[in-house]
Amino acid sequence: MNSLRVPYLTNINQYTPLRDVSHVLDGTPRQELVYAPWAEYPYHPQVQFSMVHGSDAVFLKYFVKEKTIRAVNNTHHSPVYNDSCVEFFIGFDDEPAYYNFEFNCIGAHLIGYGEDRLNRTLLPHDISQQIKYKSVLTNDQSGEVIGWELTLLIPVTAFYFHNIQSLKGRNCVANFYKCGDELPEPHFVTWSNIQWPQPNFHLRQFFGSLVFE
Repeated sequence: MNSLRVPYLTNINQYTPLRDVSHVLDGTPRQELVYAPWAEYPYHPQVQFSMVHGSDAVFLKYFVKEKTIRAVNNTHHSPVYNDSCVEFFIGFDDEPAYYNFEFNCIGAHLIGYGEDRLNRTLLPHDISQQIKYKSVLTNDQSGEVIGWELTLLIPVTAFYFHNIQSLKGRNCVANFYKCGDELPEPHFVTWSNIQWPQPNFHLRQFFGSLVFE
């Protein structure tokens, strides 16, 4: 099981401009999504992320390089997992339920809460609208892949089903993903490995450890 300590920064909060958030995350250590757990989906795009938190928000940036990109879904709570999509799942304490934060490469999102893949309660629109994002296409000199980056500012109010004032000192479970169900080469890559017969990100027992400093 993977483990990650998330640095706490005092000079960043939910009102920090996204360009500054992106710059901060460029300078923090990156984690890599190293696992492609299902042999029938061998394609493995290059995916890294960096993560910090402040007094009232989590800050997350994905760095992606893949052969093709897809961005068909442009409304919130649409099936963004069919596009070029990155995901962050997190659970608190020993509760069986967890949050799924899913974003395609243009920032459209699908966010829910529940105990498994089928029984999800979507985040209220006014709450999900508080999440900020910055999406950038990057050039790759080889011409063989397309690069894109997504910076996310997730205020603690997005953990709508909990009364969380700050994440400081919390021990959680989490996993980070990249998928693209309807891309020419569908893929499912993960940060913490999943041992299951078929693709399924909604398996809390395979989440890694996340410690908010």
